[in-house]
Amino acid sequence: MSEADAASRHLPVLAERCLDLLAPAVERAGAVLIDATLGMGGHTEAALRRFPSLHVVGIDRDPQAVALASTRLASFDRFTAVHTTYDHIDDVAARYGDGGRVQGVLMDLGVSSLQLDEAERGFAYAQDAPLDMRMDQSTGISAAELLAEAGEAELRRILRVYGEEKFAGRIAKAIVARRETAPLTRTGELVDIVRDNIPAAARRTGGNPAKRTFQALRIAVNGELEVLERALPRAVEALAVGGRIVVESYHSLEDRAVKTVLARGATSSAPPDMPVEPETHRPYLRLLTRGAEEADAAEQARNPRAKSVRLRAAERLRPTPEHLLGRPTSRSRRSPAA
Repeated sequence: MSEADAASRHLPVLAERCLDLLAPAVERAGAVLIDATLGMGGHTEAALRRFPSLHVVGIDRDPQAVALASTRLASFDRFTAVHTTYDHIDDVAARYGDGGRVQGVLMDLGVSSLQLDEAERGFAYAQDAPLDMRMDQSTGISAAELLAEAGEAELRRILRVYGEEKFAGRIAKAIVARRETAPLTRTGELVDIVRDNIPAAARRTGGNPAKRTFQALRIAVNGELEVLERALPRAVEALAVGGRIVVESYHSLEDRAVKTVLARGATSSAPPDMPVEPETHRPYLRLLTRGAEEADAAEQARNPRAKSVRLRAAERLRPTPEHLLGRPTSRSRRSPAA
């Protein structure tokens, strides 16, 4: 794929809104932004064009994405690509930030346009292809291997938890029965199994009936939620005071994880019955969005991927208090609306 193809095929979701939220932190001279989910480089290119002194470090676990974005952004000497999973964001900040801190972090979660569009990667239920779904095909087990090795109970859990699939039990049972006669190796085979085990009435609404199963397997194959849960607190700690984090999520499990970490930082850690809030217990984040923002109708019309986006953002007010580092914070009476 050429640089021009990448630019034409990748329309970043809510790019201007993301940049507006980041602007007060990253428009200053010498600022560093970590794009933790580089993909085809759409958000990064928009940031580099808007902020002429900004250095962007782009992280992606997909070697193809790193290569493609690096070609697309080759004219910018203020761009650096790093091939790794974004839960290593603290290491990246330590290398490229000032004193291990950066001014901005952007996360556009979920599967990238590149992965969905390349049929042979096996992410898309609309095209028959090998059942792979790995974001980095050089490591880990494929979806086909997961379907061959996981027990029925584990498959049911994956489909129910990660895909919020109501018919997880039926689908898991059918997968196990099928693999006793022949292995599942193609996306089309899996689509047929899902369709055959979802009632006709349920198939008539909500789009392709296989979408929840494919989402669940993709999340499991790539350990997406585990990576996200490790990355979020590290991303917050990588921010300098005054720095900002913007996160775009595409399903409820991602958004819930983001909401929890940002609300924790924006909540006083003082006991509810303490008459005076100690300085050390004041919130260290300020929420920049009221709840999760959604794309308007015009954005959704321009970019269908924006239909399910949930955007949250926060600003670092002060360093995280020592007593909270590495530990969860309980709710208090001073918790902001989230």
